[in-house]
Amino acid sequence: MSNMLRESPYPMVSIADATAMIMAHTQPLGSEEIDALTALGRVLATDIAAPEDIPDVPKAAMDGYALRAGDGLAPRRVVGELTAGGDTTVALGPGEATRIMTGAPMPPGADAMIPVELTEERDGMLFIKRELKPGDYVHVVGQDVARGQIALTAGTILGAADIGILATLGLTRISVYRRPRVAVLATGDEVVEPGETRPGGAVRDSNRYALMAAVREAGGEPISLGIARDDIAVQRQAILRGLEQADVLITSGGVSMGTRDLIKPLLAELGTVHFGRIAFKPGKPTTFATVNGKLVFGLPGFPVSSLVSFEVFVRPALRALQGDARPFRPHVEVTLDSPITPAPDRPEYQRIIVTYRAGRLFATSTGGQGSSRILSLRGANGLLLVPAGETVYPVGSVLPALLTGPLLSEG
Repeated sequence: MSNMLRESPYPMVSIADATAMIMAHTQPLGSEEIDALTALGRVLATDIAAPEDIPDVPKAAMDGYALRAGDGLAPRRVVGELTAGGDTTVALGPGEATRIMTGAPMPPGADAMIPVELTEERDGMLFIKRELKPGDYVHVVGQDVARGQIALTAGTILGAADIGILATLGLTRISVYRRPRVAVLATGDEVVEPGETRPGGAVRDSNRYALMAAVREAGGEPISLGIARDDIAVQRQAILRGLEQADVLITSGGVSMGTRDLIKPLLAELGTVHFGRIAFKPGKPTTFATVNGKLVFGLPGFPVSSLVSFEVFVRPALRALQGDARPFRPHVEVTLDSPITPAPDRPEYQRIIVTYRAGRLFATSTGGQGSSRILSLRGANGLLLVPAGETVYPVGSVLPALLTGPLLSEG
């Protein structure tokens, strides 16, 4: 039978069904204990309850004077000065006040403080311009965080503020979900390393390095498996080697219908192929399998198809494996700044530049959208989901998109 007549044994599945199948086989990996103060970007595996009250004693909210509210507007005698880090102690009696700096503990006998700008001090006496109530300008015990309060919840992606919270609570070791180890394998007799001399007709291996960078950006730990030539024994050995080392295996190339496309048969031999084709562009032959409970993604060989398939299908799985409670990129609606031509037979993720202006999101195409044109990814911060059809979408049309990078702003 000629290659032109060969048909895929795998039914075409929708984007939604492919996503559902992947996520149904994706559960967070185990947890590990790490240094809390260098945990930026990691995902908490447990809730964090505050072990103490913050502040632990009543403290001055700003620079001023600590005093007794019940003394009213009567002048007070200034009997000392308290600083946030000082060890001076002052006990206030009736008609007395003490200078106090922001964050300093309130002294015994004082139940309020007054900012310095509402006062005048002359000859050791304090004159105030406003009557006070007990508790005015005082940070009370537990005001910021109360003992036992859940300060951070499991599934939180730790940002700078969260690291600050952990440090404030004195927590230096925390439990986070383990980062997935992701083995990346390039395939093909025509593929050479980027630094090697390229024979005529050969291609440099951009996919493996781009995918490893994408894995790293997604929070995973990439493992390079190199390039496997188009030999079934060589590729089988490489796949098994990757599965021994990693939680997830990603292959690039070898998933189409050519006689040298060996990945699908190998995955069917070694495990279960859950789908072998997706009704989307670019990346129709994208494949998902499980082998011994580990996730395997067979991505196409064209650079754009490989990275778009990773973004849409692999990245959410990697985020879910590390416990991210929101593994998917934000979905937004964008207004077209340039006309968009759909694919006639399949929905397509077209590369776009998303800009925020006048309270709306606008999308501009990155140009030619061919599967091999890697320049279509340059500068892109979104993927526009264009339904299949024959009609060009004019400027001003509104379509859904995935935000894959920071928004650009034009004011």
